[in-house]
Amino acid sequence: MARPDGSSPLTRIKRRAGVFLRMRRALRWFPPMLADVVRGRYRPVPWSALLWMLVALVYLISPLDLIPDVLLVVGLVDDAMIVGWLLTRVDRSLEGYRAWRETDG
Repeated sequence: MARPDGSSPLTRIKRRAGVFLRMRRALRWFPPMLADVVRGRYRPVPWSALLWMLVALVYLISPLDLIPDVLLVVGLVDDAMIVGWLLTRVDRSLEGYRAWRETDG
């Protein structure tokens, strides 16, 4: 059954799967990018990717949350959603690095 916006359930599932793929891709590409930046092999430094990853890590380890983890399921879902959103930003910030690795790396 299609929604009022015209999207079918299959379209929505594919869109959400794309988010998980971007999160996984960010986690896969961030460590080699960081190593290349530290070694001086890759310039310009993707500061936005570093910042988004730092924010994600701080949010994960910080005791302050939008929804406290005491509310077990809701608190953990809140963490997963926010960190997932941040990882999609990391992935977008790494587009230049991925292009560089495919041509020069």
